[in-house]
Amino acid sequence: MTMSIDGYVVAPEGMSTGGSPESAELKRWKLDRIRRAGTHIMGRVSYEEMGPFWQQSDDAYAAPMNDIPKVVFSKTLKEATWPDSSIARGDLYEEISGLKKQAGGDIIAWGGAAFAQALSKAGLIDEYVILTRPIAYGGGKPLFSGLGDALKLDVLVTAAYDNGTLLRIYAPR
Repeated sequence: MTMSIDGYVVAPEGMSTGGSPESAELKRWKLDRIRRAGTHIMGRVSYEEMGPFWQQSDDAYAAPMNDIPKVVFSKTLKEATWPDSSIARGDLYEEISGLKKQAGGDIIAWGGAAFAQALSKAGLIDEYVILTRPIAYGGGKPLFSGLGDALKLDVLVTAAYDNGTLLRIYAPR
C-alpha cells in the first residue's frame, strides 16, 4: 500500500497526487515481490480500474499482473473478464482463509483504503507492505481507520530509496 507521509492512501478530491518518479531499485524490488505471488486479490473498483489498464500495458508490471490468478471480492460484479480472474462473493474471512490454504505463493492485496481496512479488521493481513512517498496531503482516506483496538506491529524490513520513498514491512503481533 502506498501512502503519504501523513498517513493517507488517497488524496482529497481534486488534489494532484504527483510526486517523485519510481526509482529503478524500488521497481526491481516490487517486480520480484509481485512475481512471487500466487494470487492477487482486490475489490471491485480496483478490479475495474486495473484490469483494462494492465491488459493493454507494456510496462514491466503488466506480465505478472496479467499472468497471476486474480480474485475480485464483489457482491455486484456480474462477470470477471480479466483473464485468469474469478469473483468471490462469500464471507471475506472464509474466502481468504480458503485461499491461504491453497498451494502457491503469497497473496497480494490491491485496492483502496476500504478494502485494506476490511482485511485489517478481519485479521487477514500477515504482512503490511507500506511504501511511504515524500508527499503530504493534509487529508483524504487514511490506511488505518476504525480499528477498534490498537493494531500492534513488529517491523520486519525497512529500506529507503533514492526518490525519497520509504519501504516498511510490518507483521501483526
